[in-house]
Amino acid sequence: MSDMIKVSVIGASGRMGSTVCDAVEAATGLELVGRFDQGDDLGDLAGADVVVEFSVPDASPANVAHCVERGVHCVVGTTGWREERLARLRAQIEKAPEGTGVLIAPNFAIGAILMMSFAAQAARFYESVEVVELHHPRKVDAPSGTAARTADLIGAAREEAGLGPIPDATEHDPDGARGARVHGVPVHSVRLRGLVAHQEVLLGGEGEMLTIRHDSFDRASFMPGVIEGVRRVGEHPGVTVGLEHYLGL
Repeated sequence: MSDMIKVSVIGASGRMGSTVCDAVEAATGLELVGRFDQGDDLGDLAGADVVVEFSVPDASPANVAHCVERGVHCVVGTTGWREERLARLRAQIEKAPEGTGVLIAPNFAIGAILMMSFAAQAARFYESVEVVELHHPRKVDAPSGTAARTADLIGAAREEAGLGPIPDATEHDPDGARGARVHGVPVHSVRLRGLVAHQEVLLGGEGEMLTIRHDSFDRASFMPGVIEGVRRVGEHPGVTVGLEHYLGL
């Protein structure tokens, strides 16, 4: 890549996409060369070196595949990238031009990434843990990608520590009041007007509780992470899940 990184944004007119466009235009060393939305012909992606993809879960895999086939690095903020989609993407990138990199980031806020890291560290010390994520009512998926990623990290840490199932005597829950289970961890989703993106991890032991919480009050909070992803994705060929791998966490 040249010193000036050319960037296109897919989902450019959306809430996150438009904020990304503004952030790219304001960033040193980046040039916004293309804006794409649903139904647009992606073509050569306006000659971009890196594409930032913030669309919707159903459209995201095809958009990313279009980038990968052309050897264009991709930074993906769209949710819905469960393991089966990641497996298909890893197979696609093996056939892509050498050095192509894709970053799948459940969250770009530095505080949220630290929250996930802290939760994984704490998980092995506590018998009980639950995740509560809170978002605006326009969010189309639940649980959030951040909550699912957090639960996966917690579940893996608990397994490595040899902990058993989280204690829960519930036998009757016909309406699902106990939430979803992700990697054995209860996850609860709240959708409320006035919120942006918030999450807390509750860890409990005899006589104590540790709460780890992160709040994004404005989408601007995600932009430093997006810009860092754009600048560094070319250094990381293949598929990377989680911006923490670029930050040394």
